[in-house]
Amino acid sequence: MVLINTSWVLITGASSGFGEEFARQYAEQGHSLVLVARRLDRLQALAETLRHQYGIEVVTEQVDLSDIAAVTQLHQRLQDRGIEIYILINNAGHGLQGPFVDSTLDAALAMVQLDVASLTAITHVFARDMSKRGHGKILLVASLLAYQGVENFAVYAAAKAYVLRLGEALHRELYREGVTVTTLCPGMAETGFATAAQQKVTPVLKQLMMQPAPVVRAGIRALQVGRISVVPGWANKALVILTWATPRRMHQAFLSRAMNG
Repeated sequence: MVLINTSWVLITGASSGFGEEFARQYAEQGHSLVLVARRLDRLQALAETLRHQYGIEVVTEQVDLSDIAAVTQLHQRLQDRGIEIYILINNAGHGLQGPFVDSTLDAALAMVQLDVASLTAITHVFARDMSKRGHGKILLVASLLAYQGVENFAVYAAAKAYVLRLGEALHRELYREGVTVTTLCPGMAETGFATAAQQKVTPVLKQLMMQPAPVVRAGIRALQVGRISVVPGWANKALVILTWATPRRMHQAFLSRAMNG
């Protein structure tokens, strides 16, 4: 039997991958959920499943988060309904593999808009609410690539580096206000992200591949205990240590080979 927890969790990019898994794990804990994504049919199907399985309240919001105005409108709609977000899972993001000059400028800027600008906007509007209340938790989903620039992932790696540094700074700023900020830096996982990003899955990446469930559990656990950041998986942790312990040209060459084959 699930003990119902009336505190609300907002999850962006909830229609698939990590977002869907976050929804399932928080539903299992009994939390009420606000699920946000562009694909309403997927959201509604997931919401119905979670309501039936766990007896929780689930609100679905079809939102194009790349539109900053849509972010503020989402925030206002939830306020109008009296829904206070206790936990924000900032998971929505977009990636694309390929040489920088071969992709269109629009594609590069669209990635920056969603992964940087929109993430900043949704973090800002809900962090202000949490700060005023004196409690709340925010998880930012970055990437293992946040720790280095990688050939053919230039904009994505740079965007995720922004997410990691933003999270580190906010962890210290908002701690004094009673708000926990944690950054999750996953490596390769079976979420469908690689297909959407037109990413080549090299033999090295296949060996490092993780399932979504343990990645999400690591993120939730780290957020709960107030860690500044977390890298799930021992192999991924080893890659971060390699980044810290070796000259830049060495680990960048290694990651380039691992990611691109």
